[in-house]
Amino acid sequence: MDYTTNDILFAFGLTLIAGLSTGLGSVFAFFTKKTNHKFLSASLGFSAGVMIYVSMIEIFVKARASLELAYGSTKGYWITTIAFFTGMAIVALIDKLIPEEDNPHELNAETNIKDIEKNTQENQLMRMGKFSALAIAIHNFPEGLATFTSALQDPTLGISITLAIAIHNIPEGIAVSVPIYYATGSRAKGFAYSFLSGLSEPAGAIIGFLLLRSFLNDALFGIIFASVAGIMVFISLDELLPTAEKYGEHHIAIYGLISGMIVMALSLLLFS
Repeated sequence: MDYTTNDILFAFGLTLIAGLSTGLGSVFAFFTKKTNHKFLSASLGFSAGVMIYVSMIEIFVKARASLELAYGSTKGYWITTIAFFTGMAIVALIDKLIPEEDNPHELNAETNIKDIEKNTQENQLMRMGKFSALAIAIHNFPEGLATFTSALQDPTLGISITLAIAIHNIPEGIAVSVPIYYATGSRAKGFAYSFLSGLSEPAGAIIGFLLLRSFLNDALFGIIFASVAGIMVFISLDELLPTAEKYGEHHIAIYGLISGMIVMALSLLLFS
């Protein structure tokens, strides 16, 4: 498939925005005395709604169409389904390899700015922040390829996915920056670690695209897209919704989820 320089720059720009939203989480943390749990819950639910809806209604369908074009109806559908669950398995494996105590995706409902501030053991805080940055960098790598590929194929879809991933990256930025800030007393260092961890998202886009560019065709595109759908559904079910539930009331998370689905549905209807 041939893409113009503008197509590539647009897709990369969206991926950069999604990745650097971890830095935005740092800014929120430094200027907020207490985490607004209800707002965070609704936002995470909204992000999950966008990601689940677009994955199941749009991305999976496009992946199936591409693979059926390449392999025929039955075989194409089988490959799409296998690739979808393979995407889930990849993220599950990454989570499994990162110890729970160092995984920012395992934050609990009590993790907020004031709670972290109470812990005065500087070495422990610094270690927590660094491991969180590393864990986020590992997780963001496949997300970067997902965002970039989606934007390259469908700009409107890419914008929606960027919004969803950016929202879900903000609390991860908080998880990195706050412990480092309280360990060192430096907002700059907290922001720097958070900012750098987000750079793995555009790095994933660049490396993935350079490695796969020569091989991009209907078949490979379909496999990548189906895997992306699986990755996004897993992130939503394993990370976003559980965290949204813990941070707020059950109904706030669900209302956020449904709102995200409605917004995604409307954007697909209006811009299709």
